[in-house]
Amino acid sequence: MPQQRKYNTNAARQEAYRARREQSRRSALAAKGLPSLPAIATLPGWSRWNASFTAAHALIADSLSQMQSYFDDRSESWQESERGEDHQERIASVEAALEVLTELIR
Repeated sequence: MPQQRKYNTNAARQEAYRARREQSRRSALAAKGLPSLPAIATLPGWSRWNASFTAAHALIADSLSQMQSYFDDRSESWQESERGEDHQERIASVEAALEVLTELIR
């Protein structure tokens, strides 16, 4: 016995698919804590972008403090070694990236 049709037409089936896909996209954005994009695609989504920049800033700042703690916990001979100097260079790069990200947040 064949299954009963859920949708009367292919157009109705496609419309239901698009609605499910849009709902999935919205729930993924909500799970990340990001506001939705504006209804008009040509308008900038600054509130959404700022929320993502702020989240990235918090994550990078946390990583930076962990890197600095790691460096501070090492011996003085390690800090002065080549590995310690490489680590300091990476910390400086992360600090520079954090400064650039700070400038983006409005």
